[in-house]
Amino acid sequence: MDIIITIASTVLEQMQKPTLAFLIAGMMLAALGSKFEIPDPVYKFIVIVLLLKVGMGAGISIRQADLFSLVVPAIGAAVVGITIVLIGSRTLARLKGVSQVDGLATAGLFGAVSASTLAAGMAILDDEGIAYEGFIGALYPFMDIAALVTAIVLAKMATARKAAAGNTMADGTMTLGGSGKAPIAEAGLVRGILVETFRSPAISALIAGLALGVLAKPDSVFDSFYEPLFRGLLSILMLIMGMEAWARFAELRKVAHAYILYGITAPIIHGMLGFGVGVIAHELTGFSAGGIVLLSVMAASSSDISGPPTMRAALPEANSSAYVGTSTGLGTPIAILSIPLFIALAEIVVGT
Repeated sequence: MDIIITIASTVLEQMQKPTLAFLIAGMMLAALGSKFEIPDPVYKFIVIVLLLKVGMGAGISIRQADLFSLVVPAIGAAVVGITIVLIGSRTLARLKGVSQVDGLATAGLFGAVSASTLAAGMAILDDEGIAYEGFIGALYPFMDIAALVTAIVLAKMATARKAAAGNTMADGTMTLGGSGKAPIAEAGLVRGILVETFRSPAISALIAGLALGVLAKPDSVFDSFYEPLFRGLLSILMLIMGMEAWARFAELRKVAHAYILYGITAPIIHGMLGFGVGVIAHELTGFSAGGIVLLSVMAASSSDISGPPTMRAALPEANSSAYVGTSTGLGTPIAILSIPLFIALAEIVVGT
């Protein structure tokens, strides 16, 4: 009974936080038939500012980190982010009634990282007196960008294949599959989608911010402009996404059980994957027990900052009520509740 009360209180607490609260407010506006709207140029400006800020913050963390100690856990974090999306592509995205693009967008957010959940993990470790590496925040972009790019590329490939299959049926020729030049066509498809993804406004802004943070010294403009605006602009974005989510809510109700199952089980499975990679890093480089716990927390978490605007910009056809609702409404509370589990496992496996 206590665990049910704890979960309920955690969910309620998450609903009161700006990310989910403004999403719900947007849904209420749409449900009441409000004519409230944000002009498209303003929306695009908000997304670019948000993603430049996220990228710069991550780049500054990397610049300030001990690069030698960072390499192994950073590679591990990227591998975890990609693997989580691949797992989602084989599970959620293949469930009956779930749109492949919606499933991949959801998996992308679960592969990316929640800054608030990571902060909660750090606070708990600080309270417990468990040490962790100072560069741990610099692992964020490796997992985050790897997961988001992988999800977007897979979703675009799925859409392109579906369109190609439709063309094949319509004119009697085969664009992909079969024999002959099909592998070349497939390779060209992947290459084109990769180029398109990295040139897209969302990923371009994220990577540009990352490069600026690593190679330049944008700290003053970051602190004076991007940081103060960030939360306010994010709240407006979530309001927009809430209105869009309500418009597409009917599509989600038919397969809500699939997202509920994924939202409850995925954080634990993903966290265990991060834990395993953390243990490997511990054996190779002496990565601390606290670092293992926080890598597990990052893997268990789902993005509430960089993910939604990236998906909204790169995959506008994806249902935001599916990926935001599942990640923030279910994934985040489960990830936070799982932190004591990862601490206990770290004590058993490597000691603290």
